Amino acid sequence: MTTKTLTGLAIAAAFVTALAATPSVRAQMAEELVTNGPQTNRGDLNWDAQRNVRDSERYEQLLRTNPGFRQARMRKECGPIADPQLRADCLGSFGQREPYFGSSTPPRD
Repeated sequence: MTTKTLTGLAIAAAFVTALAATPSVRAQMAEELVTNGPQTNRGDLNWDAQRNVRDSERYEQLLRTNPGFRQARMRKECGPIADPQLRADCLGSFGQREPYFGSSTPPRD
């Protein structure tokens, strides 16, 4: 046999071996997949719509009336944002009033 033939056979054998191993590698990967399943916390189990509304109103009131709270929330929510435009948009969103739905009475300041 010539060197060219031996090289061709070696390449073909490597290719066949690689093809044969691929399904078993995929099967091993699929067998190792482990999940924790659905996650819940106590708030998920005892959720109350009216309480949620009260908490949201309290949060909005604190943002409007307490500068320290407002600054802390801006740092927490916008601080990790690295992109300058996105960060500016985030900070700007604290100056916008959200529309009040479901009430004919305008919001009190």
